[in-house]
Amino acid sequence: MNKTIRNILRFTTFLLAGLVLLYFAFRGIDFSQMMEHFRDVKYSWIGLSLIFAILAHISRSRRWILLIEPLEHRKPGLWNTINAVLFGYLANFALPRVGEITRCVALGKKEKIPVDSLVGTVIVERAIDLLSLLFILLLLLIARFEKFGNFFNEYIFEPLGDKIAGIFGETLVFWLLVAGVFAAGTIILLIFWERIKETRIYRKAVSTLKGISSGLKTVFSMKRRWEFVFHTIFIWINYALMTWVVVFSIPGITGHLGFMDGIFLLVIGSFGMAVPVQSGIGAFHWIVSRGLHFVYGLELSEGLVFATLQHESQTLLILVLGSISMLFLFSKRKNT
Repeated sequence: MNKTIRNILRFTTFLLAGLVLLYFAFRGIDFSQMMEHFRDVKYSWIGLSLIFAILAHISRSRRWILLIEPLEHRKPGLWNTINAVLFGYLANFALPRVGEITRCVALGKKEKIPVDSLVGTVIVERAIDLLSLLFILLLLLIARFEKFGNFFNEYIFEPLGDKIAGIFGETLVFWLLVAGVFAAGTIILLIFWERIKETRIYRKAVSTLKGISSGLKTVFSMKRRWEFVFHTIFIWINYALMTWVVVFSIPGITGHLGFMDGIFLLVIGSFGMAVPVQSGIGAFHWIVSRGLHFVYGLELSEGLVFATLQHESQTLLILVLGSISMLFLFSKRKNT
């Protein structure tokens, strides 16, 4: 099976999974009632949400530059970095998570920086994003556990625990099998190690790991640590604001949700976006609408209007800006 067919199959599989999730999110919904909600939407608030999103994208690009600076290569320009970040988001519509590599390749070629090293900086960036999200979740549960705790337990923690148990199993036979496979693999590596080291795959893997290691070290040699912290906080504040202000676009829920509730929607929406389907399609709509229904007692139709406005407005923004960024990145003119 060649690479093109394999990529087409992967794209189709992820897309179908997203569409299935989208079906479950909208199953049993009164669409005429949803259309009534859409007719009352105040779209100026959606525009404000997009402004906060753009600020977050710019700040994320600047933060990435701070991670790249210690690599001792040419410092990338902010314009090229913004374009690479937006192009990476656009690439995620093709395959989940492929955008992380795509933006490294795009910026590496434009700025003549080794892609392997850039991958290391993105690993650091994503690790910090994950820690930031978990920290926000912890603060949310501490501040409002009585309000949000049951939802996270029923819709996230318990299903996640069941999934992990289903993957790894709980029987002694399973773990003995895992140990046996690991031991057999180790023995084979020891026997054929000298031959393995001579292969092209091994040399490429070592080169890639060295580049990634170089990128990971940047967090310890960063010169502007406080600026990095500032941008990390600024990014998440803008994420929270771009989520929260959408509330004011729907008259039925305006005034019912405060900024803390916007953070709750941001957190559960982030879990939805983490599902390996293109742009979190379906998963985002399902979990956000259920969160609004479970915690606030809103009708599912209202929750889905909010989720649709939030998700599709951001999707349209990335489609437009990502496409423009792609044109700049692939142009011969050198932008800084």
